[in-house]
Amino acid sequence: MPDIACVNGRFGPLADAVVSVEDRGFQFGDGVYEVIRTYRGRPFAVDEHLARLERSAQALQLSLGPSKAQWGTLIEEGLRLSDLPETKIYLQITRGQAPRDHPFPVPLLPTTVLTFRELHPLDVLVRQTGVQAILLEDIRWGRCDIKSVNLLPNVLARQRAKEAGVFEAILLRDGVVTEGSVSNVMVVRNGTIQTAPEGPRILSGVTRAKVLELAKKEGIPVAETMVRREDLLGASEVFLTGTTVEVLPVVRVDGQAIGSAVPGPIAQLLSRRWEALVG
Repeated sequence: MPDIACVNGRFGPLADAVVSVEDRGFQFGDGVYEVIRTYRGRPFAVDEHLARLERSAQALQLSLGPSKAQWGTLIEEGLRLSDLPETKIYLQITRGQAPRDHPFPVPLLPTTVLTFRELHPLDVLVRQTGVQAILLEDIRWGRCDIKSVNLLPNVLARQRAKEAGVFEAILLRDGVVTEGSVSNVMVVRNGTIQTAPEGPRILSGVTRAKVLELAKKEGIPVAETMVRREDLLGASEVFLTGTTVEVLPVVRVDGQAIGSAVPGPIAQLLSRRWEALVG
């Protein structure tokens, strides 16, 4: 049964899954989410993703619904039922269904949704040649560290990238790089990886943290610091990290070559180490 959903603990075909029009996720974007992928059919970094889901929910005074152990059980059951080669697992919690009014209704049962779709990894050639990106102003709200379902600024940025014929939009706030519309951004300058520090300006990715750990194990210096636009454009390497992009070199930004306009040695090394980690 490929492409399935689980709504409030009940599994069924994704095409048949519904929630109320009065759900606060639909009305207000009052909810949080996570995306988990599988490698060889097994979900990757589930504990880290569920921990971030819990942090996001707590920041919104939102009930996590099922316990972390129950979420894990639902994930395993969904993978068993869908039986896909590789799966993209989406988890979402909203505050639940209530008449439309801005203050939190109390008490209220949260709405929980999981979906299981086939994952189509990026083509190997894309990773070997690298991708292009554009720079856009970061117009998102002030708590990007909460993985909220309020994604309209990301949607608009991603659409601009699509219209420009490039892979990603790298976001700037006051001339400083924050992250991509669907990824974290790493910049290599003078042999050091620089990336925006954890905090309200970025969503600190699970992949981001693991890639930085891999870099440190390789003896590559890492600096969690804000990077200005001109420093990114003058970098020897730029690469993206994320659940679905993994480690992805960027070879041009706004049409300008990054380094030699080919994937650099640090991105290539970390990509190999990533493959070893997940393989």
